[in-house]
Amino acid sequence: MARLSVLGAGAWGTALAVHAARQGHDVILWVRREELATRMVAARENADYLPGVALGPKVTITAAVAEAAAPVMLAAVPAQFLRAALARAAGAVAPDAAVVICAKGIERASGALMSQVVAEALPGRGIAVLSGPTFAGEVARTLPTAVTLACADSLLGRELVALLGAATFRPYLTDDVIGAQAGGATKNVLAIACGIAAGRRLGENARAALITRGLAEIGRLSASLGGRAETLMGLSGVGDVVLSCTSASSRNYALGQALGEGGALAALVGGRRSVAEGVDTAAAVATLSARLGVDMPIAAAVNAVLHEGAELDATIARVLARPFRPEVGAG
Repeated sequence: MARLSVLGAGAWGTALAVHAARQGHDVILWVRREELATRMVAARENADYLPGVALGPKVTITAAVAEAAAPVMLAAVPAQFLRAALARAAGAVAPDAAVVICAKGIERASGALMSQVVAEALPGRGIAVLSGPTFAGEVARTLPTAVTLACADSLLGRELVALLGAATFRPYLTDDVIGAQAGGATKNVLAIACGIAAGRRLGENARAALITRGLAEIGRLSASLGGRAETLMGLSGVGDVVLSCTSASSRNYALGQALGEGGALAALVGGRRSVAEGVDTAAAVATLSARLGVDMPIAAAVNAVLHEGAELDATIARVLARPFRPEVGAG
């Protein structure tokens, strides 16, 4: 058995802590808000983000991030806050520690992937990425789940698979750290687009088209960053897209649907406890794709609606008015 920590006590971080503890590991769960940490210690439950799921005796809760330094650290902090959290913990993190990135996003300020953020904040530490189709509540309830575990270090990757794997939580190993992140981050933007289409009652044909053409966009971005095409045919690509783009249980899809029904972004974001990663990632993807010269019209349209004041129906009309092109090899 091992000692590991989880940074971030949202629904996903809490579910990961519960899962790891069920495998017999001693788990330290870092909770950013001290008042929430106090309530979780008293109730042995995260009523704010994962109600009804008991925190077993092997889960230790702390509000001090330095106390969460461990040989293996699962980073489930939202993408835009990961750098700051790691910086606060850096002095206590051992040189041979491993960080498993469990957030799906691209840093808005820099355009950096989360692996780049970790490498800058904690130089020299091992890095892996956990991604794929994962609703936190289902993992916490031990419903069958399969994920991608991406790690360039094959030995570390195999150790992490053994550490986290279970009959109902099946990690599939790859060394394509870039592709796993590109799929996991950008699918959140695509999920917002699919939610908007649902809210605007554009039909199932439209959603299928968005998913297919959106995957083509993700593939172009991933390739430009150095990811491999086959990775996006796996759990961190197609698998995650299918889940996030077809279910109202997806935070990003639900946000898009509310926007499509006429909701205002500020009110929708302000009224939610959980972070919809696609909001900030849309801006990051727009900047990154422009810098790399990658054509991503769906992602650009989502960004225009979210951050540039574009009117929804006019934006949809512009996307539909794009020139006809060959299906393969074109935007």
